[in-house]
Amino acid sequence: MRLIHLYSFTLFWHTGKGFSYQTTLRSHESVSTSTELNSSRRSFMNASALGIATIISNAQNSRAEETTSEEIEVYFGCGCFWHVQHEFVEAERKILGRSDSEITSRAGYAGGKIGAQDGKVCYHNAQNIADYGSLGHAEVVRLKIPAIKFPEFAEEYFKLFDEKGDRPDQFGDRGSEYRNLVGLPGGVQSEFAKQLVASSVKTGDKLDFSKGRGNDPDARALAFVMDTSDYPFFIAEKYHQFHDGFNFGENYPNKYNDLAGKLEKEHLLDVNKCPNGLLGVGVLGI
Repeated sequence: MRLIHLYSFTLFWHTGKGFSYQTTLRSHESVSTSTELNSSRRSFMNASALGIATIISNAQNSRAEETTSEEIEVYFGCGCFWHVQHEFVEAERKILGRSDSEITSRAGYAGGKIGAQDGKVCYHNAQNIADYGSLGHAEVVRLKIPAIKFPEFAEEYFKLFDEKGDRPDQFGDRGSEYRNLVGLPGGVQSEFAKQLVASSVKTGDKLDFSKGRGNDPDARALAFVMDTSDYPFFIAEKYHQFHDGFNFGENYPNKYNDLAGKLEKEHLLDVNKCPNGLLGVGVLGI
């Protein structure tokens, strides 16, 4: 059992102790008559068929469990949400085999104490309407995934950081609007928090964790764990969805960029009603 004190909370999990399986083999007396031999062969064949059927059944049950697993809503943040959204869209395709219409990754805001202002949380705009930074929020990407798959998505999150715990744009976008956040049902008290730490250790133990209290600061190699019931997700404007990356030349295929329009036509996007960028252009945040 390993104990880690994470600022204001403590998590326990097991390491180094796997499950042990024991198989008992019994020797049988050899049979001498042909009738007994044939009977033994038939028994062996029947037992083999039963064993194969059991293996197939277990595999089918495993797939059914993944399909029927409780769906949870989580969010991840580490710097600009453009690049993060692309990585999680790819993760949804890889881990869950989702089609375009099944993709749930959405860029948005979370982590502020105030929540929404007049029902809105917006990107920076000339009218200063519900500015997400002023409300204490950070840029995040929300997903809806089977609970059983959370550890795999957590691993994808930690892969975004280098060996020192720096995020992709660590020396570019800075400040509380770009802090590292993970939103979980139940926050630090949930089983998902334990899975989060285990996934972090598995991928290099790059980050420390702290209980998010809202309006948290930007800290290097530290992620704030938020309870999604207290700090919900607010979707960003349409022009931020499925955007090219923040680095020079980080352009994604047009098919990816076109997902915003495609999902909007299918009534699957749920965009907000905020001003269209800083100056109303709706491109690159302006």
